[in-house]
Amino acid sequence: MPDLCHDQNVNNDATSPSRTAGSQTLARGLAILRLVTEAADGLSPAEVAAAADVHRTVAYRILNTLCDAQMLHRGSDGRYRGAAGLLPLAAAGHQHLRTTGLPLLREAADELGITVSLLVREANIAVALAVVSPRHGTYHVAFSEGSHHPITQGAAGLALQAAEPERATDSEQIRAVRELGYAQTFGQVEENMHGLAVPLVLGAGQPFACLNAITVREQQAADSAKTLQRIAAELTRLVHI
Repeated sequence: MPDLCHDQNVNNDATSPSRTAGSQTLARGLAILRLVTEAADGLSPAEVAAAADVHRTVAYRILNTLCDAQMLHRGSDGRYRGAAGLLPLAAAGHQHLRTTGLPLLREAADELGITVSLLVREANIAVALAVVSPRHGTYHVAFSEGSHHPITQGAAGLALQAAEPERATDSEQIRAVRELGYAQTFGQVEENMHGLAVPLVLGAGQPFACLNAITVREQQAADSAKTLQRIAAELTRLVHI
């Protein structure tokens, strides 16, 4: 049986119409997927068409394909939002970092009695790569892996910006996070929630990342700083082994 990847009858010219058309369709699909998932309340087909600069028919076709793949779903309001099919992809991303971090997150969550997460920066979005809730205690805050919010919001957003190399244009707030070693905010991502996040400086080839604790108690968030900093140092060490 011939190897189709090397069959001489296959046109391997990168500029052939079929390859160009396929690449363009894929690029549009990925762009639309990103547009929809980054929108706080999803997007309508008309909004997708306008934002992606495509005809509405093309937008519908791509949206329906993404729905068939369970990457998006169409709500009763006609707006498209991220679907459960994105979660395995989020879990697969940065797999080494996630796998290495999970036992340490469990340790921190149980020690602190609050939910602890590992977030990475994807473009201008903070994405939860791993989320661990404490195994003991009467209640805790919970959210899903793959959850995301702009890096301009919350303790995690500040910590992710502080994990980047220093720039002359850095705000005083980002510089303060680097000096303190953590960021603390209230109600910026979720109402009435206190967050504390520690930057992870993982080095070349690794994403900008942070550890984040979230709770309804301000003092509990503040008290998590030393534990998260210890866990961050251990995770950084293990990632480079």
